[in-house]
Amino acid sequence: MKRWLVLCGTFLCFGVAAFSQTADELVNKNIAARGGLEKIKAIQTLRVTGTAMTPFGVPAVVMTENMRPDMVRETFSIAGMTAVQAYDGTTGWQIQPFGGKKDPQFMGEDDLRDLQLDSDLEGGLVDYKAKGNTVEFLGHDTVDGDDALRLKVTLKNGDIVYYYLDPDTYLEIRKDVQEFIRGNVTEKRYELGSYKPIAGVMFPFSITSGPKNDPDSGITVTVDKVEVNIPIDKSDFAVPASLKK
Repeated sequence: MKRWLVLCGTFLCFGVAAFSQTADELVNKNIAARGGLEKIKAIQTLRVTGTAMTPFGVPAVVMTENMRPDMVRETFSIAGMTAVQAYDGTTGWQIQPFGGKKDPQFMGEDDLRDLQLDSDLEGGLVDYKAKGNTVEFLGHDTVDGDDALRLKVTLKNGDIVYYYLDPDTYLEIRKDVQEFIRGNVTEKRYELGSYKPIAGVMFPFSITSGPKNDPDSGITVTVDKVEVNIPIDKSDFAVPASLKK
C-alpha cells in the first residue's frame, strides 16, 4: 500500500509540474526557441517566397514582404497574373485581376483584418503586453494525435489567436484565428512545420491555411526562400496614386 501511495504521490507531483507553467514562461520559451528576442528584433525587413498548388493543379508563386513597424505586401501569381494585397500601417489596398479587377481598390474590413494580423513581423507573442494583447495558458491539447501546449492570445482589436506549441521544441505547430467583424465570427486554421534557421531565427517552411471548419480545402505553401534585412522600397506598401485622387 505504501508503495502505491508513493507512486500516486509522484504522479500527482508530476501532473502539477506539467500544468504549473505560466503563460509568460511559455511565451519566453517560444521566443527563445525561435532564436531569441535580440535576433528576432534585428530583422527589419522580411521576404518569404514559396509555391502553392492550387485546387485545379496549377502551381502558384506566393510572396510576403514585411517592413517594420507594421507594413506588409502579399502577392499571388498564376498564369501571368498577380493579385496584390498591401497594408501601409494605416490603409489596406488590393489588386484582384482574377475577378476582372485590374485597378487598385481599397480593402474592406473583412480582408483587411487578415492583412493587419500578417503585418506583425514578430508575431503576437513578442512584446504582447506592449501591443495591447493578453495571453492565457489553457493547458494541454492534441494536434494530429500529439501533445501540444495551448495559448490563447486576445488581440487589442478583440480577435483571438490560439497558439499550439510543440512541448519539446516550444515552436508553433498550429494557429487558430477567430476574427469578429460586425457580429460575425470567421475561423481560420494555420498548420506550421519544417522549421529552418534563417539569420539565427526559426521560420516554418511548410504552411497550410484554410477555414477551420473545412481543413481539407486549405492550401499548402512550400517555402522556397526566406530573406531578411534586404532592401525593400517603402513605396511598395503605399496606397497607389490612383486611389488618392
